Amino acid sequence: MSTPPFGRVLTAMVTPMTSDGDVDLDAARRLASHLVDEGNDGLVVNGTTGEASTTSDDEKGRLLEAVLEAVGDRARIVAGVGTNDTAHTLELARQAAERGVHGLLVVTPYYNKPPQSGLLAHFRAVADATELPVMLYDIPGRSAVPIATETLIALAEHPRILAVKDAKADFWGATQVLRATDLLWYSGNDGDNLLHLVQGATGIVGVTTHVAPAQYAAMVDSAHRGDFEQARRIHFDLVPAVDAVMGITQGAMTVKAALVEQGVLTSDAVRGPLVRLTDDERARLRAGLKESGLL
Repeated sequence: MSTPPFGRVLTAMVTPMTSDGDVDLDAARRLASHLVDEGNDGLVVNGTTGEASTTSDDEKGRLLEAVLEAVGDRARIVAGVGTNDTAHTLELARQAAERGVHGLLVVTPYYNKPPQSGLLAHFRAVADATELPVMLYDIPGRSAVPIATETLIALAEHPRILAVKDAKADFWGATQVLRATDLLWYSGNDGDNLLHLVQGATGIVGVTTHVAPAQYAAMVDSAHRGDFEQARRIHFDLVPAVDAVMGITQGAMTVKAALVEQGVLTSDAVRGPLVRLTDDERARLRAGLKESGLL
């Protein structure tokens, strides 16, 4: 199979930090290498799970440079550049392009609650700002505004808007967009991965992929080979891990703690308003990872 412009198995990578809250670029390089070695062919840097809302533009740029240096010749590096300010989003898109990334992930503007006409203008402006391919990120649980089916179909006409990361769980809407356009579809909710793959998704942009990269690579490969029985077995095996990583508390917090449990990271530090897990939450996380065979 030819590799799509964003890859097929992507992790929305956490931003490793030192115990005092500084971005740890060496740890980011090691984590990126680990994820790619274990089966990821793409990484999203500076996304929601990467705590992009609390890192500076300078930190974002240096993080992109570090990850590109580590794995940019082996995986597609997609920069999260979306904000709720179109002008700022354009600045981040241009910064990412200058660093040499392979694509952009642009989330729906959050908090402002723009109309669909505003979404059209915003996404088209970002796609016009660079020559990079764009993946839209539809996550109304965080942004408050979904990208309507009609809006997605209209945005597909732009030559650089090529894909959607779907965290909306509107599977009939996804069917309608897939039927009407050539957009590449990526599951953006770990629990929805199998369902999206069954109806033709290109791949996944995951969070639990941090702790089970090889397993998710095997799931996506099985689905694209038409072996949905095997894909389903992997999906069921990973249920406890998904419940632990995505269900106990905020994902960046649990993933960092999980990576420490696995020995991939040495620090699970996060920036406020996020906090480290409680002892009870860690115990529940550990139990879920063990049940899925990941510890």
